[in-house]
Amino acid sequence: MDIEWIRIYCLQKQAVTECLPFDENTLVFKVMDKMFLLLDLNGNTFNTKCNPEYAIELRDTYEAITPGYHMNKKYWNTIVYSELPNNIVLALIDHSYNEVVAGFTKKQKLALNHH
Repeated sequence: MDIEWIRIYCLQKQAVTECLPFDENTLVFKVMDKMFLLLDLNGNTFNTKCNPEYAIELRDTYEAITPGYHMNKKYWNTIVYSELPNNIVLALIDHSYNEVVAGFTKKQKLALNHH
């Protein structure tokens, strides 16, 4: 799995956009203006949002998953995706997207369904 593959996977999700709001090395994916993945273009890591209990479980299970670098460590993990099986990487991306959508208001969820 590489950066372009992750990029394509993220962009196929409903209402997802990409941008470089922080610097030219961090590609950010948002669902309706809410970040769900920050991809390091110079390395093999990304940050994903995560349920707090699941975040701890993942960190205890995989050496490649650590508290989110420069993020709220309760809700974000840094993933060394090159050290994990593809199915785990995809599941982590899906979980992050779903966590962000779950936090939407009713109005935002309605807008997402009509996007």
